[in-house]
Amino acid sequence: MKEYTPGYVGTVTRYVFVDSPTVTPQDLAIAAYEVAMGVMIKETCFGVMITGTADEVRRIEEMLRRLDPHHIFIKDRGFPPGDERRCRANLGGSRPGYLGHEFEMQIARFISHGLKETDTMKENDLRKAIETGKKERFLDIEELASLIDTEEA
Repeated sequence: MKEYTPGYVGTVTRYVFVDSPTVTPQDLAIAAYEVAMGVMIKETCFGVMITGTADEVRRIEEMLRRLDPHHIFIKDRGFPPGDERRCRANLGGSRPGYLGHEFEMQIARFISHGLKETDTMKENDLRKAIETGKKERFLDIEELASLIDTEEA
């Protein structure tokens, strides 16, 4: 096995995903480039990857999130852009992890909706919503039969 020498010691890499009707991945990239100051920015089809010191990355994330707080999502990435252990230029084929991002982006609109709904709720309303969500809901036998009939048709 080839010995690995890290190229970006002391840095973090995070994805900033966007699923917004008003902000595009290109908008994120441009906004990030404007304030990057030595941080590596890579535009992706989902948003941007940011690699730099933890403080600088956090500063840029906070600025980007202000563009559309309910539609911008951030998650850690274990490898910097172009890392030979993960980059498809070295591995060939589709990018590892792409299908995971694709799935996450399909549910992002539901998370966005929840964020918008809870943004204006008072603390008591939030507590009630949490308690409501905790209740076990059983599927009624008639509803199950209806679902089965619908699938068979």
